[in-house]
Amino acid sequence: MHADVHHLLHAVASAELRSRAVEFRLPRTSLRTRVGWTLVEVGLRLTAQGRDAAAPRAAFHPA
Repeated sequence: MHADVHHLLHAVASAELRSRAVEFRLPRTSLRTRVGWTLVEVGLRLTAQGRDAAAPRAAFHPA
């Protein structure tokens, strides 16, 4: 296959993929929202790991 034909086919295929990807694009959210959900995810992962820990937890003693 000639290089020109290969380049043309690649350009057509990539343009088609870009146009189809617009349908699946998520709406833009603010940075604050994305950071908030990231922190929630990290917190959930930390608590899930905490349940598996073998170290005993200190009891809360009110003063």
